[in-house]
Amino acid sequence: MSSTAPPSGIDHVDERLLRTTPLKKLLARPELGSVVGAAAVFVFFALFADSFLRPSSLGTVLYAASTIGIMAVPVALLMIGGEFDLSAGVMVTSSALVSSMFSYRMTANVWVGVGVSLLVTLAIGVFNGVMLTRTELPSFIITLGTFLMLTGLNLGLTKLISGTVSTKTIADMEGFPSARKLFASQLTLGGVEFKVTVLWWFGLVALATWILLRTRFGNWIFAVGGGADAARAVGVPVHRTKIGLYAGVALCAWISGQHLLFSFDVVQSGEGVGNELIYIIAAVIGGCLITGGYGSAIGSAVGALIFGMTSKGIVYAEWNPDWFKFFLGAMLLLATLLNAWIRKRVEATK
Repeated sequence: MSSTAPPSGIDHVDERLLRTTPLKKLLARPELGSVVGAAAVFVFFALFADSFLRPSSLGTVLYAASTIGIMAVPVALLMIGGEFDLSAGVMVTSSALVSSMFSYRMTANVWVGVGVSLLVTLAIGVFNGVMLTRTELPSFIITLGTFLMLTGLNLGLTKLISGTVSTKTIADMEGFPSARKLFASQLTLGGVEFKVTVLWWFGLVALATWILLRTRFGNWIFAVGGGADAARAVGVPVHRTKIGLYAGVALCAWISGQHLLFSFDVVQSGEGVGNELIYIIAAVIGGCLITGGYGSAIGSAVGALIFGMTSKGIVYAEWNPDWFKFFLGAMLLLATLLNAWIRKRVEATK
């Protein structure tokens, strides 16, 4: 009869041969802490905000969560890969500005502007990835530089082309109605109105989860985040993986930028500053480690949902909105501490 016991004199047993209970599997999930936090936030505002449980409030909360969640997904994957992108917030605005100003100045169909914006935004993401891999400088420095450059370009070029800090209206141009339908329409399900961004968000979460758990590229992301040198030693294309992750952030920034443009028709050039921190907070609350190699796309979605419930719950409770950042900071600390405690318990039981 075969046995899994180690040979005489050997104390270590391959952890793949150990039995894992459903409870241990649950505790090992990166998003567990955020799910507990989301449940606590939901119960809290359900008790203190009467209108929080109304069906109409659901659409509002999910919309607020989706605008953060669309960007939190690629930021989470980037953090799992061990990197940051501080330019993600202003890149969203850059994407919207390129679409609007190119369409207006070239008097073209707005879809031409949307296509040009996609190319420009992807180029920014690839630029971040190439600069990171070629210079080997910290991603904090690289993307901080990109953040400052984009902030200046957004304001300077908008003033130069439009004469003001905002773009001109393109609502009367050909292609605007169809573009708005794709990026900024509303859906009604069960009597509740939802923004189409919720579908974009859910789709991106599903795609990112499939990539992380079912593809070779997903294995590369975890390997690179766990240790770039070790990953390179076993044949992982570290540079290509990181460039691909930055391109993913750019792609989602383009989606968010088009929503921004086609929701409000005009774009303010100073928008987006500071949003990059919210994306990172959503990913960290969702279980991503600052050090990389650990996290999930689902966790980032739960982190974004916590953001949506908190930002709107405070309004429904008729509290001073200045308390929002206090709650967000408290959730960040509590979720991080809970994730650290769960990981220690899991490692102690192996």
